[in-house]
Amino acid sequence: YKLGIPLKTRHNEVAPNQFEFAPIYEETNLAVDHNLVLMDLMRKVAPKHHFRVLLHEKPFAGINGSGKHCNWSLTTDTGINLFAPGKHPKDNLLFVTFLVNTLMAVHKHNALLKASVASAGNAYRLGAHEAPPAIISVFLGTQLTQLLADFEKEDSEDGLKMKAKSRLNLNVSVIPELMLDNTDRNRTSPFAFTGNRFEFRAAGSSANCASSMIVLNTAVAGQLMDFNAAMKERMTKGESKEQALYALLREYIKIAKPVCFEGNGYSDEWKAEASRRGLDCETSIPLQYDAYLKQQSIDLFAQTKVLNEKELAARNEVKWETYTKKIQIEARVLGDLALNHIVPVAIKYQSSLLDNLFKLKTLYKDEDYQELSVDKSEKIKKIEYYINQIQKLTDAMVEARKVANRITNEREKAIAYHDTVEPYFEKIRNLIDELELMVDNELWPLPKYRELLFIR
Repeated sequence: YKLGIPLKTRHNEVAPNQFEFAPIYEETNLAVDHNLVLMDLMRKVAPKHHFRVLLHEKPFAGINGSGKHCNWSLTTDTGINLFAPGKHPKDNLLFVTFLVNTLMAVHKHNALLKASVASAGNAYRLGAHEAPPAIISVFLGTQLTQLLADFEKEDSEDGLKMKAKSRLNLNVSVIPELMLDNTDRNRTSPFAFTGNRFEFRAAGSSANCASSMIVLNTAVAGQLMDFNAAMKERMTKGESKEQALYALLREYIKIAKPVCFEGNGYSDEWKAEASRRGLDCETSIPLQYDAYLKQQSIDLFAQTKVLNEKELAARNEVKWETYTKKIQIEARVLGDLALNHIVPVAIKYQSSLLDNLFKLKTLYKDEDYQELSVDKSEKIKKIEYYINQIQKLTDAMVEARKVANRITNEREKAIAYHDTVEPYFEKIRNLIDELELMVDNELWPLPKYRELLFIR
């Protein structure tokens, strides 16, 4: 509070030593600035208490990663929340209008929104352990989904009436009342409606939220401009404002349906279904950045006068270079750990087993020795296999990195790192994990997984 950062909630999260904080809502620019100030503050304060802050999106495999939930809404200059249903049909029509236009923006610029949260670290996080999937869809909840389905069939404002102070009731018997404080949300949705706002959950914990907010605000602004132009065009053709509005909203609801999803975002069935719906399913981070330079995106940023084509291209150069450097650093660190720390210790432990076998052979008769040495002999063979594989894969990774480094085009270099270098990471790591379970705890040079999470 001394720095003017209005933190409201601070509590433990799912993973060991993982914590969450939630600030009181602010205007976007100020909220993003405060978020960055707090990240810097945590880095500076933590060492004073003998801690380290990990802002990496997925520092530990197999458990929850870290991200940022951007709670986003639109308000007028007089403080009216446009995503809050009101008491009268006019207010509710305003709510539905902005809700539907937001759906259109997310549907139309699906790949661009995904690119806005894409990073080397976030790629490890998305798609598991309560993190949203890497496919951008919208979760509305049963009630709002039904509301839009019935609104699509309505021809007038009779379909939107308030029954009580805190309930939105449609004048159709099959539609349930919508509680204004409804916060039902699918944990696997990257973009969920949570009562009077949307929650964009896909941004990574190390990210500057400005990236995703620029895209989201620009996409919605562009859609509202298109909506305004379409309204004027219909009215010049003789339609009344009400006729034009209802017809256009029904049309938008039909168009935006593919981006709405209420099910399990982690399932393989959803990945296949999302592809059939035409949603962006690209898994390569460097290729996801191409969304910024598609003609539709260039036109959007030009239409809203946010960024021109040269500025978009320059920013993408930085994104590709940043991705390359992060993967490059990970590759170099992994290679150093594997060859200079893990393999020598594994050889040392293997040598101790061989020495033990030699001593057993001198002490026992052949029959007894054969029986006593079986387990150790198998262990020695496994260690030798893991050592050889680690060395081969690490050498291959280093060679792939050398080839990629000779590429001068930043986009092509990033693609090469993604396609030819990064795939070695998990293979090498899995082999090292096997050795970690076998090698003497006192010899192992690094903190083991259980120690990192629960002891040290």
